Amino acid sequence: MEFNHRSVLLAETIDSLNIRPDGIYVDGTLGGAGHAGEICKRLSEKGRLVGFDQDEDALAAAAERLKPFEEKLKISRIKSNYRNMKPELLKLGIEHVDGILLDIGVSSYQLDTAERGFSYMSDAPLDMRMDQKQSLSATDVVNEYAESELYRIIREYGEEKFAKNIAKHIVQVRQTKRIETTYELVEIIKGAIPAKMRAVGGHPAKRTFQAIRIEVNRELEVLEESIDEMIDLLTDGGRLSIITFHSLEDRIVKKKFRENENPCICPKSFPVCVCGRISKGQTVGRKPVLPTEEEIRENKRAKSAKLRTFERKY
Repeated sequence: MEFNHRSVLLAETIDSLNIRPDGIYVDGTLGGAGHAGEICKRLSEKGRLVGFDQDEDALAAAAERLKPFEEKLKISRIKSNYRNMKPELLKLGIEHVDGILLDIGVSSYQLDTAERGFSYMSDAPLDMRMDQKQSLSATDVVNEYAESELYRIIREYGEEKFAKNIAKHIVQVRQTKRIETTYELVEIIKGAIPAKMRAVGGHPAKRTFQAIRIEVNRELEVLEESIDEMIDLLTDGGRLSIITFHSLEDRIVKKKFRENENPCICPKSFPVCVCGRISKGQTVGRKPVLPTEEEIRENKRAKSAKLRTFERKY
């Protein structure tokens, strides 16, 4: 299957990076290289692009898309999670960069490739691993996590109001047989949600599948643990732009950007700051950039996207 992923907020993200033609840019979630290709168009022969992805299919697709730029500028593709950005860049002799982009979440390709087990719309083995070499899969989470852990994950990561009942149903079913496929899980979820509630608010399994995918790939903790280090990697005036697709991711980005802009922990009663924590820059714009109505019409997966940008200042 061809790696097909429509880059969300493409023009807005490229604009937000404020690209310097001779600069070094990092795409931490390379995917099919839609955003990376646009960055390359704006770089001179002195410019450089480094792309990270843990998905072999994504890296292969990116290599094809970026081939026309290989002769003009230096491009590096690294099979790794963006949480390893700093040590991987140091291996290339890079200490600071002019811009970093993250497009968080699952790609259209991963959702549409049934055998990857991300989608509740087709039957496949429960998998959901972005890096297919890692051991933990969705099958492990569904069959081996305690009921209390399943409940916490589905409630927190899926923001699912029937989380308690879904966790209970999963545990009941797995006592008689292992839950191996996406459709088996979908049927269990449907059985845990009242019929009148299943008729509204989209597919009944959507939130639970999202929650399990986030747990399998440790998406929220990776994001939270990486932002400070990525801001430290930026040159003066360099920018970090992050596209999120649901409220939990956006909340982390907003909180982390605020902490880096206003790191002071002194009590409000203190007349002057004595903690010595210095601002690393500022959030660009007070509100996130949202997709246009036209983009949402053309690509329904853009609906929940939000773009936030932080600019480093020394």
